[in-house]
Amino acid sequence: MPFGCVTLGDKKDYNQPSEVTDRYDLGQVIKTEEFCEIFRAKEKSTGKLYTCKKFLKRDGRKVRKAAKNEIIILKMVKHPNILQLVDVYVTKKEYFLFLELATGREVFDWILDQGYYSERDTSNVIRQVLEAVAYLHSLKIVHRNLKLENLVYYNRLKNSKIVISDFHLAKLENGLIKEPCGTPEYLAPEVVGRQRYGRPVDCWAIGVIMYILLSGNPPFYEEMDEDDYENHDKNLFRKILAGDYEFDPPYWDDISQAAKDLVARLMEVDQDQRITAEEAISHEWISGNAASDKNIKDGVCAQIEKNFARAKWKKAVRVTTMMKRLRAPEHTDGAKPATPTAATTDSAATTETASAPPAKAEADGTKPAATTEAVPAATSVAPGPAAAKPETTPVTPGETPAAAAAAVASPPPTCNGEETTPPSATPESWNEETG
Repeated sequence: MPFGCVTLGDKKDYNQPSEVTDRYDLGQVIKTEEFCEIFRAKEKSTGKLYTCKKFLKRDGRKVRKAAKNEIIILKMVKHPNILQLVDVYVTKKEYFLFLELATGREVFDWILDQGYYSERDTSNVIRQVLEAVAYLHSLKIVHRNLKLENLVYYNRLKNSKIVISDFHLAKLENGLIKEPCGTPEYLAPEVVGRQRYGRPVDCWAIGVIMYILLSGNPPFYEEMDEDDYENHDKNLFRKILAGDYEFDPPYWDDISQAAKDLVARLMEVDQDQRITAEEAISHEWISGNAASDKNIKDGVCAQIEKNFARAKWKKAVRVTTMMKRLRAPEHTDGAKPATPTAATTDSAATTETASAPPAKAEADGTKPAATTEAVPAATSVAPGPAAAKPETTPVTPGETPAAAAAAVASPPPTCNGEETTPPSATPESWNEETG
């Protein structure tokens, strides 16, 4: 039956599993994510191929909520740069989501395969992402998990469009949002600081993506010992709160000033001053001729291969699906924060790690302005250059300074803060594509 007829949670509208198999042939599982399994599916009547995401209700409340949320959001959107929902079946045990099939490559793979790669190519990618995000924001939808892994080419044709996927964390902005979630390296300062936030977090994430695509390096990086996620995230978040990134030479030497300007405006620490997606589309680097046509492929690819080597990068991303999550303790002013407890995480707290980029130095004698500084030096944080002077943490209205410091001393909790039985997927099964 058409997905528009499905009423979530209404038992009389449950589909029978046979309704799914009568209409579609489901192939082998090609990827197992934390919340769902992903199949290739063929519609029997037309032979057309789709992507099928199957969520098992028995995997817990978070999984059920993620599935229902993705269905609700995707029913609202229709844009050429967003993978469209085609069909939904809800049985007593599962949610089946059928979406358009994107057969193109991830952006990293596309760059590595190019003979020539320039700022203009990056500008074309970022423009499409901005247009899709501006559309979402016009509907008051915040994606909340924009990252390179969620950007793919629709097909393998030369001029293929970029499409955005993975909407299970997307949320309607009915007032400012409170629960922290997302992928740590892409989190905006207001999320890290546990302040209320909204659509500007997506623009910050686009700035991080743009930074990586132009240099091959992540803007915020923290070395970590094996399995030391607590200190890794703590130090990473200090850098994000302070806007502590640089346009490092030699990687940014050949990048235009217009590109640096847009990155800095997208990664503006103060969310009220951050450029919007609609404004960014009108920036000269996107809509004008300011993007350089100089070939930067060799430098970018060398850094991508170093920092985001396929096997190492992907394994690091997926293994941390089961990273421990530290809850933010609730306490009164002057009270000592309680010791956070560890728990498994949902994909809202997926951490991505990579090998360290070269030591940072200033390219043009300037550093992006930071209006917010990191956690006080007295907080338990590994020593480093950023800890050389006393710093302050932004405090949410009504929040004590001690609470704000505690928020940075541990990674933000995942969305909704619910405890559930972990899904059946194992981290090792991520990205094991066979087709």
